Amino acid sequence: MAGTSPAMTDGAGARRLTLLALFALLLCLAIPAHAQVLTDTPRLSGNTPPTQPMKAPPVPPMVTNDVRQMRNYPEQPPVIPHAIDGYQLTLNTNRCLSCHARQFTPGSGAPMISVTHFMDRDGQVLIDVTPRRYFCTACHVPQADAPPLVQNTFRDSLSTGGK
Repeated sequence: MAGTSPAMTDGAGARRLTLLALFALLLCLAIPAHAQVLTDTPRLSGNTPPTQPMKAPPVPPMVTNDVRQMRNYPEQPPVIPHAIDGYQLTLNTNRCLSCHARQFTPGSGAPMISVTHFMDRDGQVLIDVTPRRYFCTACHVPQADAPPLVQNTFRDSLSTGGK
């Protein structure tokens, strides 16, 4: 056959072309199905199209009552019950430690950081906070006084009768 490649004249070439056509057909069918899933997902920004500018909602007030919150599950990092605006947390300075370090808790009344914050990855207890636990806000976060953005059905294991 003039004008056809040798690869297309044998059976392997025809099978390859058939598989490519089937793949293209499946891809065309999958894209609308995926788009349907995306349109059924609730959007946090409401009904505003994603290409339209919208005003940011006001920032809710932070919980600053200094009352320790109950944890929802074992090993949950405690939330920060006070404002941390302006706290310096850099490689050289950690303002959290000025109250929560062991030597300052009697004067500050703040809870001492957990003993686990002094253990390195091999379980060796160090004299100071281990570098991997130094940046507090990687795990501990302040709480905003705001309603949940999405419905939450989480139940504490104690409230469900778990042991």
